Amino acid sequence: MELLVAYRDDPAGHNMAKFLSKKMTKDGDIFRGKYYDLVIIPTPAISADWLEEKYDYDGFVFLSKHAAESGQLALTCHSTGNFSEAKFGGNDREIAIPHPNLQKKYLQTLKKNQSKFPEFQITIEATHHGPSALTKPSIFIEIGTTEKQWTDESLCNSVASLVHQVMSEPIPENPVAVCFGGTHYPSKFTDELLDGKYALGTVIPKHALENLDTELFSHIISQNKMATAALLDWRGLGSDKQKILDLLKTTNLEVIKL
Repeated sequence: MELLVAYRDDPAGHNMAKFLSKKMTKDGDIFRGKYYDLVIIPTPAISADWLEEKYDYDGFVFLSKHAAESGQLALTCHSTGNFSEAKFGGNDREIAIPHPNLQKKYLQTLKKNQSKFPEFQITIEATHHGPSALTKPSIFIEIGTTEKQWTDESLCNSVASLVHQVMSEPIPENPVAVCFGGTHYPSKFTDELLDGKYALGTVIPKHALENLDTELFSHIISQNKMATAALLDWRGLGSDKQKILDLLKTTNLEVIKL
């Protein structure tokens, strides 16, 4: 069973959690449900590396706000981890285990319901921020982009209802790929999630590729044991293209250029 997690002082995450908890049974600090449990924590979600000290679940789904300097309205989801210094939770150069099939199902469900969110971009983000130390798969599901959206209970309830829909149905199994290149909002990889055959593991954007060395690359591959392929944003690899190709030669991953 999965545990949904929301930070008490995150308005978007808390609003989604409040909506979902209405039909759940309170048991101590946990809301119990048929398909998943839920907890509202007193500390930021990006720093929740401690969760497994207290809660034993198959995976963790974080409900969260999303902020962006651009102001672009967005509904996003992404895996977590840090390719260099951990400035926003987690540990330096540590990558969390992704949640590929759940991510694919959620983003596809969002897209099918795009008419409910006509002003919002539906996109994944590259892997970033904490937590990074959990030993079970995790994913962030986020509502952006300003306080107006985070405090919009109707919007938060609509997104939460789709989370419930996804979590209460069987999650299809897909082949999984690790992704290299592209921007923080990687359109080619988002398109693959929506319309292609692959679910996505860790997504390493172009600006983080310079941090990849043998040690970090091996760690990423070990955290993506479910992956059978590597997707390359071929034009979005920059000067690190050959380094990535050389590192991938040391794996059994099928290399696919997008």
